[in-house]
Amino acid sequence: MTDTHALYTVKEIRQVEQEALANSPSYALMQRAGTAAGELAYELLQSSEKEKRVLVLAGPGNNGGDALEAASQLMNAGLKVCITLPYASDHLTADAQQALQNAKASRATFIASNDASISNTDWALVIDGLFGIGLNSAITGPAYELIAAVNQLSCPILALDVPSGLNADTGAIVGGAEGIAIQATHTITYIADKAGLHTCEGRDHAGIVTVAALDIAAERFPPASMQLNRPELFAKCLRPRRHNTHKGSYGDVSVLGGSHGMVGAAVLAARAAAKCGAGRVFIACLADSLLYDSMQAELMSRLASNIDYSTTTTVAGPGLGTSRLARDTLGKAIVANTPLVIDADALNLIGNEPALQEKLLARSAATIITPHPLEAARLLASTTQQIQGNRIAAARALASTFRATTILKGSGTVIAAPDGTVVLNTTGNPALATAGSGDVLAGLSGALLAQGCPEWEAALAAVYLHGLAADELVKRGIGPIGLTAGELIPEIRSVLNQLVSG
Repeated sequence: MTDTHALYTVKEIRQVEQEALANSPSYALMQRAGTAAGELAYELLQSSEKEKRVLVLAGPGNNGGDALEAASQLMNAGLKVCITLPYASDHLTADAQQALQNAKASRATFIASNDASISNTDWALVIDGLFGIGLNSAITGPAYELIAAVNQLSCPILALDVPSGLNADTGAIVGGAEGIAIQATHTITYIADKAGLHTCEGRDHAGIVTVAALDIAAERFPPASMQLNRPELFAKCLRPRRHNTHKGSYGDVSVLGGSHGMVGAAVLAARAAAKCGAGRVFIACLADSLLYDSMQAELMSRLASNIDYSTTTTVAGPGLGTSRLARDTLGKAIVANTPLVIDADALNLIGNEPALQEKLLARSAATIITPHPLEAARLLASTTQQIQGNRIAAARALASTFRATTILKGSGTVIAAPDGTVVLNTTGNPALATAGSGDVLAGLSGALLAQGCPEWEAALAAVYLHGLAADELVKRGIGPIGLTAGELIPEIRSVLNQLVSG
């Protein structure tokens, strides 16, 4: 059985597919794909109270053949199926031609792609089989208009392999601003899972993802360099606490930041570090305006120049600013060579200061960087559009360039190691799109490092817990609209304790 958490590139999938085709009867894989799609479609239809009318979009390649095979099976199950082919049937592959003949024999109804009934019918389900993983240019013409019409429908949409128009490797829309993609509620992806379904535009367009391996033996797959995040990847560093311990057993965290007018960012990071298990937490302020945190008096406030960075885990960046003092103090924290989380303005300073980059590369202690796409673009002398165009490649470049575990934030956060290993996070929702949520993540990361988590596991755990807390809050009706970063902190503490005790 294949690992359902493993993620593969289109190139790797193609290689596995070719080997499987060479060792299978003609049409066998398409028949399996159509059967898997038909079974899932039938399951989805059981919860619909509408008349069981299904619209099937069939494109010119094997993806269209999979859709046609699924249509035949649904017709044979007694459902009403309409099929539209926006391209001439002579564009279909040999296997897809056979699927077309089967569909015609099932007496499914064929309609034009611009038929008014597409928009006017109260469909129970749409099956998207227009384009699979091979699409390399923006969708135009009749297919564009068809997708635009389908995206306005209120019924469930099941995409086959990948939502048409979505890049399976990157999660970006093929063609960028000029392109379009199906907004599916469900995706059944074939042979193995693809990274693009889980990052960038992927989560909005793929919906709930199911993997159908099509009975391909696990030994045909190469080792995966990408996978989905889950507790099993970091559980070893989340252990119940022993009775015979004290605050010194769980490390010190110093949050380096809090320049004038931006103390709140440092406070959020510090509160997160304290509530997620650090033994002691210091706010290392550049400004002298914070005497203490009246909401959490356990936090200790110091001037940044009075912190001994060689004895603490440092979270550098929340509210740091980009002054000369900020740059110099950041340099001290970097060369101290103790566990370090680099966020926000600390990233911007490093991006602009070759001397800080040299100090960073000389480190041997644990280092985690947590850029959002704009900060990543500054670090790589790129643009936000280029970063988002291939988030996985960007995260790998950051991890390699700065020799640091990288958390590239965003929908489907990418965690990358310097050796190229990548994990995509599966938790989180739009509630995290609020000021300060990144500061909370940085503080959580620092707390885990201070308690002895290796940097890779600390990064995986921090991102997972941060997103899970947001998911739990939304389940209870707290967000996604209006959720504030401070509300995440006690919920992170709760889910962290549940994982440790469970």
